[in-house]
Amino acid sequence: MSDSFFGELSVIGMRGCEKFVDQVDFYLREWRSHDDEITFINKADCPRFGTGEAKGLLHDSMRGHDVYIISDCFNYGVTYKMYGREVPMSPDDHFADLKRTISAIAGKARRITVIMPMLYEGRQHKRSTRESLDCAIALQELTQMGVSNIITFDAHDPRVSNAIPLTGFDNVRPTYQMIKAMVRSVPDISLNHDETMIIAPDEGAMSRTMYYASVMGLELGMFYKRRNYTIVVDGKNPIEAHEYLGKDVKDKDVIVIDDMIASGDSIIDVSKQLKAKGAKRVFFFVTFGLFTAGLGVFDKAYEEGIFTKCFTTNLTYHDPELMKREWYVDVNMCKYVALIVDTLNQDKSISTLLNPVRKIHGILNEQAKKHNEVLPFED
Repeated sequence: MSDSFFGELSVIGMRGCEKFVDQVDFYLREWRSHDDEITFINKADCPRFGTGEAKGLLHDSMRGHDVYIISDCFNYGVTYKMYGREVPMSPDDHFADLKRTISAIAGKARRITVIMPMLYEGRQHKRSTRESLDCAIALQELTQMGVSNIITFDAHDPRVSNAIPLTGFDNVRPTYQMIKAMVRSVPDISLNHDETMIIAPDEGAMSRTMYYASVMGLELGMFYKRRNYTIVVDGKNPIEAHEYLGKDVKDKDVIVIDDMIASGDSIIDVSKQLKAKGAKRVFFFVTFGLFTAGLGVFDKAYEEGIFTKCFTTNLTYHDPELMKREWYVDVNMCKYVALIVDTLNQDKSISTLLNPVRKIHGILNEQAKKHNEVLPFED
């Protein structure tokens, strides 16, 4: 690797990201120094007063450094004390602490990159009536504070980057890591055109499912949400049914692709319909598994044979109980994030990291060889 770096590398992990950042640091040290005494982590704290107010605090100067701040705004496992009560941190709290840390750097860093895997307020990305544009405002706040680059994963709508047209914004898809995890944990899967399909659970998932279907050479089917636009429940029009469009899924393995699982009601309903149509096995590829309604609904669906495996990344916090579930597969993204940090610190392009088609084709060819099938792609 080149020894020409943009600036001295510093990685800051916000609260709740400590284990993830430790793994990122492990790879960076392995590639660069092989010295266990060296670390690229610089510690930042956000101590709080009894009222819940806080301040950002750095333990070392960031003058001239190339700083990468990793923030999981959806880590509800982190708490703080407020008026003597233990309070779980909300996305708003995490985002406020991120801004405090940037403020503590005080403009001394040579460059600041924020790695925010699940974009803060990413679901509030457009304005329909008289409502706030939270994600756009948050991105503008970060750029006004001196952030040069923002890296996120599988943004709900990457067009929100239009709010900051003069600032770096990269939307990364974990496609390669998902497929790699699939072939390792489900060795009998045959990822060929005749036996497997890609499914979009709704219209919003079409762009990411089209990418999977294209690079894997598989058929694509989709569901669309039929909503009741005469009423509003919890701020949105309730879904009355999921309607399917696409080829027959009978006797095929299907992979349902989405950016996030909240309560899980929609993806389980889609899975029930796929099984009713004769699908052999149903797998979920979901970047962010939030499981806001708990794990019970998935336990029940798994016991009933509605789905086989759920793959989600470790980019957001998971309840430790999730790791014990037979139906869950953890997709580790630490090495990938370390690669992105290492490449950007050398001021090189990350284009090949953002679109790893050749590596995906390599996995698919290896899987075809195991099953004595015709290679789907040229070596």
